[in-house]
Amino acid sequence: MGRCPPNRGLTTYPMTLKIERSVQQESTVFVLSGRLEAEHIEDLQRLFELRNGAPAVVLDLREVRLADRGAVKFLARCEAGGVRLENCPAYIRVWMRKEKD
Repeated sequence: MGRCPPNRGLTTYPMTLKIERSVQQESTVFVLSGRLEAEHIEDLQRLFELRNGAPAVVLDLREVRLADRGAVKFLARCEAGGVRLENCPAYIRVWMRKEKD
């Protein structure tokens, strides 16, 4: 059986969350990349408050690679509250539906 080669001195770092903000027409768009975890929720909520009067918030999830249960529940609450989720990975969409049941 094949095995992964040893790390050979390379440093590995845990996956983190990157947030990029932009304003497009009447929306503030937050592009999320990486791993979305419950510990990021407070930071995201603070950013939502700083949307500079734009009436709509959009979360672009195209680059989200992993999410934990707390983050998925948060996304479901956001969507129920009017936040638009764009490019939501299928596994997150299915998980959100299961959390509602």
